[in-house]
Amino acid sequence: MENENTAMEPFGMKDKLGYMFGDFGNDFTFILSSSFMLKFYTDVMGVPAAVVGLLMMAARFVDAVTDVTMGQIVDRSRPTKDGKFKPWIKRMCGPVAVSSFLIYQSAFADMSYGFRIVWMVITYILWGSIFYTSINIPYGSMASAISADPKHRAELSTWRTIGATLAGLVIGVGTPVAAYVVVDGNTVLSGPRMTGIAGVFSILAIVCYLLCFRLVRERIPVEANDQKLEIGKLLKSLATNRALLGIIAAAILLLLGMLGMQGMAGYVFPNYYGSAAAQSSSAMTGSIVMLVICAPLAARLSARFGKKELSVVSCAFGSAVYLLCLLIKPQNPYVYVGFYTLAYVGLGFFNTVIWAMITDVIDDAEIKNGVREDGTIYSVYSFARKLGQAFSSGMIGGLLSLIGYTQATAFDPEITSGIFNLSCIIPAVGLGAVALALLFIYPLNKARVEANVAELTRRRGEAGR
Repeated sequence: MENENTAMEPFGMKDKLGYMFGDFGNDFTFILSSSFMLKFYTDVMGVPAAVVGLLMMAARFVDAVTDVTMGQIVDRSRPTKDGKFKPWIKRMCGPVAVSSFLIYQSAFADMSYGFRIVWMVITYILWGSIFYTSINIPYGSMASAISADPKHRAELSTWRTIGATLAGLVIGVGTPVAAYVVVDGNTVLSGPRMTGIAGVFSILAIVCYLLCFRLVRERIPVEANDQKLEIGKLLKSLATNRALLGIIAAAILLLLGMLGMQGMAGYVFPNYYGSAAAQSSSAMTGSIVMLVICAPLAARLSARFGKKELSVVSCAFGSAVYLLCLLIKPQNPYVYVGFYTLAYVGLGFFNTVIWAMITDVIDDAEIKNGVREDGTIYSVYSFARKLGQAFSSGMIGGLLSLIGYTQATAFDPEITSGIFNLSCIIPAVGLGAVALALLFIYPLNKARVEANVAELTRRRGEAGR
């Protein structure tokens, strides 16, 4: 494998585009789930919001096993001619796409309540806890095998965010326009249209995964971890890793804020403002600021000020924007879109550099423990992101039920007013808490990251002599 690596073309645009397509494929199913699954099951399938949210939270207990198990499988797998991580993308792209499509089967809306619940549970577990895990863990771990250069890894993080943003643009802009219909003057979600949209996105996800497999090259040999697995030692190592604990806390809170924004958009725009077009516009403007402002500037600003330092300031800004929106309570949907867009600038910088921050955490752990465990650490982080997704959905579902939201009350004035308040409070609290978690828990500031990179370069130089 080393001989093959020496003959490989150097790191370049193909790798960046390929890595971008990987998260493009991931988010065709992930963003669809976080933005529309709760809405689909409450409004089309007639399942109470609290029940859907409870499923999303309960599934994370399954992920506690499947994520770490997949991380161990990846760390202990032998490299192939295509590398150590890439083969999983090709193997699992079909199952993850099909299982996502099965979640949105509106033809079962008239089946018994018990059948609808069982179908929702089985398809969601298959998609999120098994197949999505089996492709996302190796994909995320692959960055360290593409290049050892910290600058290249930061670029991969940026291009990964671009891929996620493009998926969010397609889903966020296209889905509201295509999926909503007006019935008796109310803007409602069409079940059959959602089923067709989910099918199209599943096909596009497979195409993106295969492009990732084709374009990316693994240059850094990552041999199998043959050390005996000691669960107690592993748990102790993870539990005492302050950098990992800090980024986990920030990730969970980021997902609460970001997915709270996206999830509540499916209610505040059609129910409070009566405008699916404004929801589409919010997704478009959020994606534009990610592509035009956050992606080009994040690497430069983090290189100058530090990834942690940039993220603390930007998330605090996003929180302040939503607090101001709550106080003003704009009646024009496009003024609300403006607040949404400004807040997205705040969370966008952190969301752009967070993948490079994971590599910093992996480097820090290698310095402390003398063992590189990309798959295991990334799987723990991935599990934390799923917790954030679950808590967000569970929280939204529970709070919607608390204010009395049902199919029958969805457009009552007191309910829609509560929806607006939640749409501001959830991201304001989430983003503010991210800033505090990074400030007081996460230790990897600019100086320490640079010291870690220098130390690992020294160690590898000595090992190569």
